[in-house]
Amino acid sequence: MKGQTFLRRLGFAVDGLKAAFRREHSFRQHLLATGAVLGVLLVTRPAPVWWAIGAITVGLVLMAELFNSALEALIDHLHPERHPEIRVVKDIAAGAVLVTSLIALAVAVAFVFR
Repeated sequence: MKGQTFLRRLGFAVDGLKAAFRREHSFRQHLLATGAVLGVLLVTRPAPVWWAIGAITVGLVLMAELFNSALEALIDHLHPERHPEIRVVKDIAAGAVLVTSLIALAVAVAFVFR
């Protein structure tokens, strides 16, 4: 929808986040993990670089989960029947979430053993 005001487009984005929160268990779990990361950072008070690394890492995981959720919702709407190629697409998107989550875990290990 071209020509929309910034506030209107921002509203669409917020609506998308609300929908992901309501519909996606994995997104809610990642938000809980985000809260845990924030709690650890508040308690340990690391150097600012660790706050930046944490924010980037958490943001990447949440973005991957949102892209995965959006792709799955679109695929399920357009092609609700099971199909081997659609399964591959969904598995690849889920793999992207797994990779970002493993990177986040590696960052957490690096933080603990810094």
